[in-house]
Amino acid sequence: MSPSRAPRRTLLAVGVLTAALTLSACGDDSNGKSGGGGNTNFVTNTGGIATAAKGERAATGKLAGETLDGKQLDVADLKGKVVVLNVWGSWCAPCRAEAPHFAKVAKDLKAEGVEFVGLNTRDPNKQPALAFEEDYGVTYPSLYDPQGKLILFGFPKGTLSPQSIPSTVVLDKEGRIAARSLMALNEEKLRSMIDPLLKEK
Repeated sequence: MSPSRAPRRTLLAVGVLTAALTLSACGDDSNGKSGGGGNTNFVTNTGGIATAAKGERAATGKLAGETLDGKQLDVADLKGKVVVLNVWGSWCAPCRAEAPHFAKVAKDLKAEGVEFVGLNTRDPNKQPALAFEEDYGVTYPSLYDPQGKLILFGFPKGTLSPQSIPSTVVLDKEGRIAARSLMALNEEKLRSMIDPLLKEK
């Protein structure tokens, strides 16, 4: 492949992701369908939360970069803890609806070894996203991913990947993708994704 084609393919892939997220952004899929298809061995409950059995889980790709507050963060460094990854944008109404629940659960479960990391996307600059965090009391870090590159390349094809805004993916203590929701979550549903992973040996 010529050097000039590689960036073009990346731009095309990011463009496809942006279009896909635009179509599914801020959707309210209240019937709990989560898509996927194929023989994936994922189980989706009636609340729209898909899970992968312990032996069927895949690791994420690289999820690292600059946070909204200008620090560097690599999700791989959080191995050994349950990690909640939340895809959000300051412009997204369902993201605003779920934000207080995420802020509360993140504070409640910090001492139990649960880490929250936001994936802020489609905010062309950081100011609205930082204001969002302040407004809703979000104290955990968010990787700044305005073009969705982390979302596109950080989750291998065929895994429980984020496919809408908001999306939530929970990693087990080994850093593997264990659960996913493609809709806004309240505290009860969020905890239902985390609690079983805290109990795993």
